[in-house]
Amino acid sequence: MKLLSIIFLLAFSLSTTEEWTTDFGKAKTEANSQHKYILLNFSGSDWCGPCIKLKKEVLDSPEFLKYANDKLVLVRADFPRNKKNRLSPELTKHNEALAEKYNNQGKFPYTVLIDADGKVVKSWEGYTANMTIENLKVEIEQLVKLK
Repeated sequence: MKLLSIIFLLAFSLSTTEEWTTDFGKAKTEANSQHKYILLNFSGSDWCGPCIKLKKEVLDSPEFLKYANDKLVLVRADFPRNKKNRLSPELTKHNEALAEKYNNQGKFPYTVLIDADGKVVKSWEGYTANMTIENLKVEIEQLVKLK
């Protein structure tokens, strides 16, 4: 019974936390229907030190994911280099198309706030000391209020 309670609590906590998707089309549909913004993160998950650190310390933190659940649709475009981490050809092509449109200079990490119509509202290059969970939340809130 105790195990069942733990499983239920874990399932409930996971269902209330925003997850990252790789499907930008679905993200746009969800953003439109739920009046949210899209946060698109370009990452090199197995070779880019600042990408790994940004993901671990900010973007995948429970605090940021909880915040994002109400405000954002999260999309990650990953560009791994190691053979063992290769993405499917379809996902690679999809990520390359996103990079062509939103990150044509190939910056990593690169994070973009996009409205439901696909227009860039703000972008962040790299992972700097001032890119904390709190600062990112405040900045997003200020940008969303302007729209």
